[in-house]
Amino acid sequence: MDYSRYVKKDFEGISAFSLSMGAKARSYNAHWHSHGEIILVASGENNVFKVNRDTYHLSPGDFVLVWPREMHEVIDADLENTMIIRFSNAFVNSLFDLQRIMHFYRNLHVICINTHRELVANLTAIAYRMKDYFLSDVPDKELRCCMLLMQFMLTLDEHKNEFVPELDELEKNGFTDDIYRRMIVVTDYIKHNLTADDLSQANMAKMAGISKDYFSRVFKTTTGMNYSKWLNMIRLEKATELLATDNRPLTEIAMLSGFQSIPSFNRVFRAEKGMSPGEYRSLFEKSNKHFAKYDNLHVKNR
Repeated sequence: MDYSRYVKKDFEGISAFSLSMGAKARSYNAHWHSHGEIILVASGENNVFKVNRDTYHLSPGDFVLVWPREMHEVIDADLENTMIIRFSNAFVNSLFDLQRIMHFYRNLHVICINTHRELVANLTAIAYRMKDYFLSDVPDKELRCCMLLMQFMLTLDEHKNEFVPELDELEKNGFTDDIYRRMIVVTDYIKHNLTADDLSQANMAKMAGISKDYFSRVFKTTTGMNYSKWLNMIRLEKATELLATDNRPLTEIAMLSGFQSIPSFNRVFRAEKGMSPGEYRSLFEKSNKHFAKYDNLHVKNR
């Protein structure tokens, strides 16, 4: 089968969505990028992937979720028939619900067909519809693929109790649209003011006009994590963005991301990424060189 039509060049600069298959190699060194990936594992006895510090031995039909800026590696897998769906981090960040889902599932990297058969069947059907549109000649195929990507995320969100059974469903009485809008205002404020003097939970609850306890409960329901962990994740997202696009010293990047000191920056970064910020920046530079080489080879072979 000719897979050349699957390859989308210069993904980061021109598209919210891309899809690829057909890689001849069975492994891919550790790397990261600012877009996320949904990987549908192909047939074969050996399908070994690594995301951050965890290694997964998978079955055909399993999904691998790689969220934006996560370190990942293909140790051994049939990449020629594996489907890799890529989505822009900017697209995810454009909708609060997508941000909420992504943060809720931040630590979920594998969906196994043997333990979540119905969910995987639904997600697989959506993935193949994405592929069909991506390969079609319709002028609005990117929009259709993005709509299906949102359906993929919504379907995943509807099954969240399968992954976190100890969490109750959304509070039985829910929370009003007004409270929901207040949370959006607060989270947007934080993302654009990471160097502000007071981003404490108490101050953010005051900004939202609700009690600290209620803010904590609504925040965890909305994002899937407590406030301090979410704040560190947002700071890390800013830091990784700067590491990829800015040559400033690490100390300055730490401060611009809202970390008060280099030791705290290094500690949080290493705990989440498994390496120092400097090592992370070096790997991104190597990844860029590899992608450039791959694109050049693809152009020559077409």
